[in-house]
Amino acid sequence: MTELSDVDQMDLLDDETVEVEVELEDPPAKGTWRDVADVGTEEARVEWAEAARDVLIETAGTYRGMLLFKELAAEVQYRSGVRTKQPNHYWISDVLGRVSRECAKRDEPFLSTLAVNAEGSVGPAYAELARELTGTEPADPDQHAAEQRLACYRLYDAAGLPADGGSAALAPKLSDSRSRARKAARLAKPIATCPTCMMALLPTGVCDTCD
Repeated sequence: MTELSDVDQMDLLDDETVEVEVELEDPPAKGTWRDVADVGTEEARVEWAEAARDVLIETAGTYRGMLLFKELAAEVQYRSGVRTKQPNHYWISDVLGRVSRECAKRDEPFLSTLAVNAEGSVGPAYAELARELTGTEPADPDQHAAEQRLACYRLYDAAGLPADGGSAALAPKLSDSRSRARKAARLAKPIATCPTCMMALLPTGVCDTCD
């Protein structure tokens, strides 16, 4: 698996998302490169899903560990030896769906939730996948994914897992984005004022100046 430097890991966990890409011109982990056109789309995705499960289990071994879709896409190609020139957004959701279906068969939390997009979200496909596998579409897919990630960390005894079992958390970048949005919404909310003195009313609707 591609290793991140300490600085890169801190960036991924804090503010900026790190994009690490395996040079697919280099030899794969084993054998020689095979192209999707020669292997076939279905076989390629089966092999990518198998590789993705291994990568994501390794990721689950570190508390709050996560991967970018782009990083995972490069890694599964490197490990399987099957490569494609097609951008990962055309196929990574299908691969992650296969991983989650396998997790459901094993009665495991969804390893796919350990992979996020550049915004720190599991993406729009996750809500439907969760509905398919649990019978209920989550109101907040990313919060649902955070709870699944926590279950993964606990299952695989993640390094750094707190003694109390840890807590579910959004990816830092997504959490920060939501915090900014909530703050902007509060600032944009009109302030009720007294029609007489134009001073801001108390939360009770009473004017502290006139009354």
